[in-house]
Amino acid sequence: MIAPHPFGHEITAAHLIETFSADKQWEDRYRRLILLAKQLPPLPASLKQDELELTGCENRVWLGHQRQPDGRLHFYGDSEGRIVRGLLAVILTAVEGKTPQQVLAEDPLELFDKLGLRQQLSTSRASGLQALAQGIKTIATQYIEG
Repeated sequence: MIAPHPFGHEITAAHLIETFSADKQWEDRYRRLILLAKQLPPLPASLKQDELELTGCENRVWLGHQRQPDGRLHFYGDSEGRIVRGLLAVILTAVEGKTPQQVLAEDPLELFDKLGLRQQLSTSRASGLQALAQGIKTIATQYIEG
């Protein structure tokens, strides 16, 4: 597996919902995002290729993918910004290990609403998050269309 990470496996959506529900203030959620960012292993320079870089994000963001032998998708990525890395960790949790059909059937940003994160994002971060979600949907579509 290219660039393994704990999101979607050891760190699940249910785990994040439980953890974030204890945080009543935005500042606490912000700190939790930074802690999540620290758990996302940095991509080696060899994987920070231009074709993996997303446009529309405040910070540089790389999003890679790999189809597993069982047809499920493995997503991996990195960003230069701590908060964006945390947002990436949340979205990886939402989509990791799902089939392309499952990725397309669900809104990867729904988890952000359940965590109480989306409404607190700046306009530029929110549009970057939307670009990240769209990148994931585009990748899933490519696997279906083959």
